[in-house]
Amino acid sequence: MPQDSAPIDPVDLTAQLVRCASVTPEEGGALVLLENLLSEAGFTCTRVDRGGIANLFARWGEKGAARSFGFNGHTDVVPVGDAAAWTADPFGAEIRDGQLWGRGATDMKSGVAAFAAAAIDFVRTTPPEGAILLAITGDEEGDAQDGTVALLDWMATEGEAMSACLVGEPTCPETMGDMMKIGRRGSMSAWITLTGVQGHSAYLHRALNPLPAMARLADRLSSHVLDDGTDHFDPSTLAVVTIDTGNPATNVIPESTRMTVNIRYNDAHSGDSLTRWLQSELDSVCDSFGVTGEMTVKNSGESFLTPPGPLSDLVSSAVQAETGQTPVLSTSGGTSDARFVKDHCPVVEFGLVGQTMHQVDERVDIAHIEQLKAIYARVLKDYFA
Repeated sequence: MPQDSAPIDPVDLTAQLVRCASVTPEEGGALVLLENLLSEAGFTCTRVDRGGIANLFARWGEKGAARSFGFNGHTDVVPVGDAAAWTADPFGAEIRDGQLWGRGATDMKSGVAAFAAAAIDFVRTTPPEGAILLAITGDEEGDAQDGTVALLDWMATEGEAMSACLVGEPTCPETMGDMMKIGRRGSMSAWITLTGVQGHSAYLHRALNPLPAMARLADRLSSHVLDDGTDHFDPSTLAVVTIDTGNPATNVIPESTRMTVNIRYNDAHSGDSLTRWLQSELDSVCDSFGVTGEMTVKNSGESFLTPPGPLSDLVSSAVQAETGQTPVLSTSGGTSDARFVKDHCPVVEFGLVGQTMHQVDERVDIAHIEQLKAIYARVLKDYFA
C-alpha cells in the first residue's frame, strides 16, 4: 500500500455513516460520503438515482472483466421510533462499552463500511486481474423498487455485470460467524374483503353477515399445511395478521369485513401458485355463504436458493479462517435485496450479529466490524487468487 494511503478504518467509516440521518428515503449524505471515498481510491462511481431514491454504483477495474466480484448493501435505515427511549443519540455514533451505538450501526452501515474498506485496501495493495463492483442502495428498508432493482436495471443497460455477489446484511443470530444465507423464503401478502348485506341483528333474514364467512376462511387458510419443508427450507407458513370490521354497534350486522394474511414460502411454491390457491379458497367460501369477495395480492419476492458450491465455500472458508466458526448455511429470516441480485448472478449473504437491528439502542461490537472487514478482505483475496 502506498505510504500516503493508510488502511481504511471500518469503525471510523461506520461512525461517519451512522451520523448521516439516512432514514428511508432520505440519502442523508451517506452515499455522497462513500462516493467521495471510493472515487479517491480509483473507483469509477455513478449515481443511479431513480424515483427519488439515491443509489451508488462503484467499479474498480475494467468494465466487462471476465472475473468481477460484487458487494451489495444499503445505507438507508428504519426510523428511530421514540427518540426519548434511546440511551444514546440515534445518529451520534457514540462508542461505549466496546460498542458503536446508533441507528443503522448493525443494519447495515457497518457492513457497507466493512466491504468498502476491504475493497479499497485490496485494490491499493494487490490490484486484481478483474473488477470489484459495489452496488449500494438507499431503498432497502422502503418499497425497494427503486433501489437495488434500479441498480441492476442500469447495470444491464450499461453492460456492467457481477460474476458473483456477497450481500452484507446481518446474518448471524448469536455469535460472529455462526450463519450465512444461501437463499431466502418468498414473501407475499393478501388483502381480502368479504361483502354481504348490512342489517339489524334482530332480523337476520334481512341481512347477510360476512363475518361467519371470514371466520371460516381464516380458519381454512391458517389451518392448511402448505408443505413439510424442502431440502434447504423450513415449512412454509401463513399468518392471519389482522381482521378488521370497524363495527362499534351491537345491533348492526356489518356489510363488509377485511382480513390480511402474510405467507412466507419455500421453493415448493411460487407467488402465482399461492395466489391461485388463495383465490380458490376465497371462491369456495363465497359460494358456501353467498357473500362476494375481493382480493389484492402483493408478492415481495420469490423464494430462491444458491445451491452450496464455489461461492458459499469461498465465503464459508473466509469466515472460518477469521472467526474459527464454520457458518451454518441457512435460508431463514425475512427478505433482503439478494432476492433481486439472484436474477443477475450467484449470491450469498454474510454479515454481523443482528440481535439489535431495528431496535431502540441499536449497536454493534467494535471488534465485529473489524472482523467483518477482515472476512471480506479474505474473500477478495481468495476469489482473485
